[in-house]
Amino acid sequence: VERLPGVTRERFQRDLYPRRQPVVLTGLELGACTTKWTTDYLSQAEGSKEVKIHVSAVPQMDFLSKNFVYRTLPFDVFVRRAAEVKHKEYFLTEDEKYYLRSVGEDVRKDIADIRKQFPVLAEDVHIPEYFEKEQFFSSVFRISSAGLQLWTHYDVMDNFLIQVTGRKRVVLYSPRDAPYLYLSGTKSEVLDVDNPDLEKYPLFLKAKRYQCVLEAGDVLFIPALWFHNVISEEFGVALNVFWKHLPAESYDKTDTYGNKDPMAASRAIQILDRALKTLEELPEEYRDFYARRMVLRIQEKAYRNDYG
Repeated sequence: VERLPGVTRERFQRDLYPRRQPVVLTGLELGACTTKWTTDYLSQAEGSKEVKIHVSAVPQMDFLSKNFVYRTLPFDVFVRRAAEVKHKEYFLTEDEKYYLRSVGEDVRKDIADIRKQFPVLAEDVHIPEYFEKEQFFSSVFRISSAGLQLWTHYDVMDNFLIQVTGRKRVVLYSPRDAPYLYLSGTKSEVLDVDNPDLEKYPLFLKAKRYQCVLEAGDVLFIPALWFHNVISEEFGVALNVFWKHLPAESYDKTDTYGNKDPMAASRAIQILDRALKTLEELPEEYRDFYARRMVLRIQEKAYRNDYG
């Protein structure tokens, strides 16, 4: 993934944004957070308010098998624990991993917004406003233990991953490689992207891998629908900013996470499911033939033909 220093808003919108490719922006003005957010400062800045966190006994968190538990800790205690490698106090094991993904007050109705959930820390952050104010959707505050790896998934909105402290490695895959990623909803079943189980996932090798390492102060642009797998190489703090680049009415009103498919896509998938159910009325030979015809129809009507 390309690394570009000092990109202005104008250049981003004119040259980079229309390409719909991930890019790492370096040297942007992010505010005092990059120097101020030490473990000590973080743990006292927001005090002991309770936060809900993911706790995992293993470094690779799997959203499909749910190999983690949700627990609640006071924010100051959580920060200190997430920064440790071995824990004196723990829920599962002494080397368990922690992950905070901030949410709104009511998860079903409220989006994550650092200004509301962490107002003291929000004062230290200058979010690069490379999109219109009314397009803003959410700002998600994240803290990860060293070694934590998050499952491969896509989001339906464009976003900036702002790495404030610590180092992250991000592996990305293009939306066009979806057929090789063994999807379950918005998530891939392939957790270990560095050492995939090729007996189980033989097609995974066909997916073209893009990779970057984010140092403190780097900003990664992740276009909507690009798959990403994030490995925290160090204890780190990040902020994701999501914005709507489709018309507002395209998105599901009940989506507080930015990961529900656009309304038209959801409807299309429901219609397809009904069509497939209808095919079950036919014997196998016919079902196979008409399914292949449907695939051809989808290819000629909906696939872009500017790439393979």
